[in-house]
Amino acid sequence: MGGTAAVAGRGRKPKPTAKKQLAGNPGKRALNKAEPQFSTVTNVDPPEWLNDRAADMWRMIIPELLRENVLALTDLHNVEAFCTAYGNWRLAQESINTHGIVVEGAQGGPMKNPALTAANETMRQMVTFGSLLGLDPASRTRLIGGNKQKSTNEFAAILGS
Repeated sequence: MGGTAAVAGRGRKPKPTAKKQLAGNPGKRALNKAEPQFSTVTNVDPPEWLNDRAADMWRMIIPELLRENVLALTDLHNVEAFCTAYGNWRLAQESINTHGIVVEGAQGGPMKNPALTAANETMRQMVTFGSLLGLDPASRTRLIGGNKQKSTNEFAAILGS
């Protein structure tokens, strides 16, 4: 029974082959020539079941991900999860804004608004799924951008970009 067994998920995540190639393969190790290349997405509308705020977020981030050519078909569930978490976070924040952080409990005494817990959970989900998509500065540096195209994001004009 000697030796050590490799446990999946432990250790540093491997760097994608394309990123190693862009860096000139500094480690000089053999590159993975069998790395899967999933179908890229060229355009996709938000699923009908998303609430309005989640669908707005979808329409804001999908063009950005497509412009950078970093969105594969196999990533769409992460976009759905991120947008859903965002929509739920906004709903929780509305409840907090309406009812405050302290509400009346079942026995009539003050208690923490349950929407605070929902807001916290959805923010964590946004961080997790946003990181997988490169939607924060730290994870964005780990993405490999591709086909640079002019931004077609309809929300960019609203934000003054």
